[in-house]
Amino acid sequence: MLAGGRGSRMGGVDKGMQPFRGEPLALHVMRRIAPQASAVLISANRSIEDYERLGAAFGARVIADTHADYPGPLAGIAAALRAATTEFVLTAPCDAPYVDEHLGAALMHALVTHHADIAYAATVDASGEVMAHPVFALVRTSLADDLDAWLDAGERKVRAWYARHTAAEVRFHDERAFYNINDLQQLADLHRR
Repeated sequence: MLAGGRGSRMGGVDKGMQPFRGEPLALHVMRRIAPQASAVLISANRSIEDYERLGAAFGARVIADTHADYPGPLAGIAAALRAATTEFVLTAPCDAPYVDEHLGAALMHALVTHHADIAYAATVDASGEVMAHPVFALVRTSLADDLDAWLDAGERKVRAWYARHTAAEVRFHDERAFYNINDLQQLADLHRR
């Protein structure tokens, strides 16, 4: 789970620790992700003890970015690729409480079918417009060196890094499953719904 951001659009608060329905957003995500993975890693750069407590029920391990200055989600993915003991890492942001409960299986199916190194989610809205959700992904751990080099070169764009590899886009129809909260107003709106 990716929880290492600055939360700048949320006024600097730790997004994963913000309450939603009486519990931290990150807990909602872990409940949906944990059954889909053999182990849970939480990529966090602050609130470490809070994430350790939150993740204890899932046997989760907290890891930090190895790249300084909060370089974005790719740094969290890089840390997870290094820490994982599996061939693949399933990623999701800490602020998406309705993560698809079949995300891992759908991404794995696409990765195998397309002989890809990365599979990521996208949704299709009622008008047919496709919206990519690249931080909801399944990534081969063998890409760790390449990703570290990409970050060391100052690159930060997730989809640009994916484009360097064989990546499969997997389309989902439930947009709500990929809704992530970027600011306090969005969180308040979600509470009201």
